[in-house]
Amino acid sequence: MSYQYCVDPFAALADPVRRDLLVRLARGSARVVDLAADHAISRPAISRHLRVLAEAGLVLADDRGRERHYRLDRAGLEVLTDWLATLEPQPRFTESAFDGLDLEVRRTGRERRSTSDAASHHPSPQEDTA
Repeated sequence: MSYQYCVDPFAALADPVRRDLLVRLARGSARVVDLAADHAISRPAISRHLRVLAEAGLVLADDRGRERHYRLDRAGLEVLTDWLATLEPQPRFTESAFDGLDLEVRRTGRERRSTSDAASHHPSPQEDTA
């Protein structure tokens, strides 16, 4: 898997402030001043963190007049989620393999019910033990 960005997205996520910024941006776009209000660091420091996230392809900046609004780049997150998905254990059986088993269980259950119903409606002759 090759990255087209200057910064490795995983390296960008190594900093807890950047992770917090991503969580905040997941709720919607924000300006640097809005993001700085939530942290005990300066606006220039927030801007540097946002630049790292942008270089990693995780954040996009939109200029609106004199303001710059940052938002999450969901396409950039796919690199992370795709890689994390490789760590999940793969099922030994596919869903379609269980479809045949389900059919067999239902068929066997019907056969047993019909056999027991037939036996209760037609009593078998009892032997004389005299």
